[in-house]
Amino acid sequence: MTPAISIVQADPRGDAPVLRQWLADPHAAFWGMGDLDVDAVRAYLAGVAADPRQQAWLGLVDGVPTFFAETYDPAEVLLRGIHDPLPGDLGMHVLIAPPDGEPRHGLTDAVFAAVMRWCFDELGAQRVVVEPDARNDRIRRKNLRAGFTELRCVDIDDGDHTKTAVLSVCTRDDYARSELGARTRTRTRTNRDPRMTAPAAHLSPTHFARAQRHLVAKAIAEFSHERLLAPEPTVDGWRIVVSGADVQYRFEAVRTELEHWVLDEASLIRLIGGEPAELDAQEFILELQPVLGLSDQLLPIYLEEIASTLASAAFKIAQGGPSADELLTADLPTIESAMTEGHPGFVANNGRIGFGVSAHAAYSPEAGRPFHMVWLAARRSTSHLALGAGLDEASLLSGELSSTERARFAERLTELGEDPADFHLLPVHPWQWENRIAITFAPDVARRDLVLIGESDDDYRAQQSVRTMFNATHPERHYVKTALAVQNMGFLRGLSPAYMRVTPAINDWVAELVAGDATLRGAGFRVLRERASIGYTGDAYHRTPTPSAHRKMLAALWRESPMPLIAPGERLATMASLLHRDANGRSYATALVRASGIDATTWVRAYLRVYLRPLVHCLRAHDLAFMPHGENLILILDGHVPTGVFMKDIGEEVALLADRAVPDDVRRIVSPVDDEEKALAIFTDVFDGVLRHLAGILHTDGTLPESEFWRIAAEIIDEHEAQHPSLESRVDLRADAFAHSCLNRLQLRNTLQMVDLANQSASLMYAGALSNPVARWRVGSAAVREPVGV
Repeated sequence: MTPAISIVQADPRGDAPVLRQWLADPHAAFWGMGDLDVDAVRAYLAGVAADPRQQAWLGLVDGVPTFFAETYDPAEVLLRGIHDPLPGDLGMHVLIAPPDGEPRHGLTDAVFAAVMRWCFDELGAQRVVVEPDARNDRIRRKNLRAGFTELRCVDIDDGDHTKTAVLSVCTRDDYARSELGARTRTRTRTNRDPRMTAPAAHLSPTHFARAQRHLVAKAIAEFSHERLLAPEPTVDGWRIVVSGADVQYRFEAVRTELEHWVLDEASLIRLIGGEPAELDAQEFILELQPVLGLSDQLLPIYLEEIASTLASAAFKIAQGGPSADELLTADLPTIESAMTEGHPGFVANNGRIGFGVSAHAAYSPEAGRPFHMVWLAARRSTSHLALGAGLDEASLLSGELSSTERARFAERLTELGEDPADFHLLPVHPWQWENRIAITFAPDVARRDLVLIGESDDDYRAQQSVRTMFNATHPERHYVKTALAVQNMGFLRGLSPAYMRVTPAINDWVAELVAGDATLRGAGFRVLRERASIGYTGDAYHRTPTPSAHRKMLAALWRESPMPLIAPGERLATMASLLHRDANGRSYATALVRASGIDATTWVRAYLRVYLRPLVHCLRAHDLAFMPHGENLILILDGHVPTGVFMKDIGEEVALLADRAVPDDVRRIVSPVDDEEKALAIFTDVFDGVLRHLAGILHTDGTLPESEFWRIAAEIIDEHEAQHPSLESRVDLRADAFAHSCLNRLQLRNTLQMVDLANQSASLMYAGALSNPVARWRVGSAAVREPVGV
């Protein structure tokens, strides 16, 4: 099949990690850049992008990044004083990615031909100039086959090293008559980024086999953790026997505290009739459907989420990514896009039902591609804007949009005969505009209650939550979170305009409480406020007798960026990164510990003091609970050691677990429960949801035994209690056991809506009790008492 080859401008931020991998491979030795780290490659690309005399290009084959090319003016760059230029001369370099598995026959010829045609047809070259290292016989032969004429050997000094090169040139006619030009035929797209339109080349047997193995292993681990499966011990490991079928799964695993299973993925085999068979996550679900309690009606939906999760995993595998060591110096957006796992507990965790392959390549966090927000004008009479304390509409918009953008949007409304003063400005995700608003809200657009007014000038990048966007052009500006009507992990990912009305008020109340607490300030615990929100309610769906997900399709909020809030020398990383392993299985958490220069016990204690201890304090002192999974926190690192955290996603997920007096606008978060259920805010969401995974990683890495990890956790809890003797909380975090709340059981029960957001407590599903890993540790504390500060 003829490959579809596309060439787009390289993005220094998004493309540096994959280019770094290519340059480090021995195949790229003649480039002389194998020792550069990701930051250095990013700086190099940024330097090229800033120089009008040269350009950097990323090449994709069937939508997958496969080669890198540079073009330059040989009269001004590299060959100045060496080459006798003619009008229309264009310098060129090309680097093809090292093969992943079996080399693809004819690929290098197709790529080289595409680059030559790009130079002639798209960039207007009359003659292409190259200067390969004289020792590089392979590329010199390729050049000759493409019609190049070798002129002479020259010495070239690029500032970093000197090489003896063979100056060679090729005209349009030379290339057309050459062996490569006459024989090679490829389809080249040049009008837009091909990841928007390309076939799903990441769905290759090699990539998918890796994705299947990982997801089946995770399914066994998490379903066993939730006691849906009960692995049987064998002489050399464990097995699961499928009832009523001659099917077995055999594997080696370490079973740690909280009934956490760490499978050796390489050891996992599936046997049918005693014979090895391919691992297949969908077949696994079908085989175990009765055990999983998945209804016939919902089975196809869950299988679709499994398929989509596999596709996302294959994309990440094909994309590659920075190593754990490279992440140590990466910026926050790079770390966000490098994450490969999704939610650590959910099996079907990357469903995104509704996203097509083009949307995934353009808008998924793992793609790491910049895009522009779409802006609508929403008539004031059918929308509402809520603002946090001290913020007005004009200051919000002037902070988020340039004066040129604001004038352009106003001009668009004026051209339509509308008064700009009659409208709010509403940011929406481009996928949402294309797939929902222009269709589902077509009447609203037609009567101009909603008006498309343009795109942002700024580039945005999707975060792990996919509907939250980071401003890549102006990182100090707010995150933008929008409704995005894709189905993922048991929810249609919308935003409720009704919830948005009080979101800034809730955030202000929580932020004031946190800032006024000496213990939380001392722990470096801060919240990123959602400063403003907007919702549209003029649609027909808001007039139906029964509320539906359609009422959550058009709203947005602005959340503070952490970038202006950190001190010089501090770095940021999503807390989800602590559970991340790179393509070679190396964990970022272990890399941080080793790079910190302190022992693992001290590092873990520092981490738990900024994560576990503040959450314990919020619960005991204020009856306040967050949703503290990895994606919802940003770590502050100094010298690779955690020194604080930012908690985010406040408005939708914070809860006040006692009937306390609060302002009317905050009343929505009050959700009283008994003391045992209060404790689950730590036991379920922190111990089971986050720490069991991290403890397992550090234990199996040989970084820190899990018994030591939980001993430190017990120490942190006891330390807090000793320092706050006046707190009368009856929440017992040293109980011998706690109710085993199960996430996958919720999704398997109803893949369309896991919980009732209005009554989450009643929606939970339990599977007996789990032994509390800190219960057996009785840590004597000589901690100095500090003021509660509340």
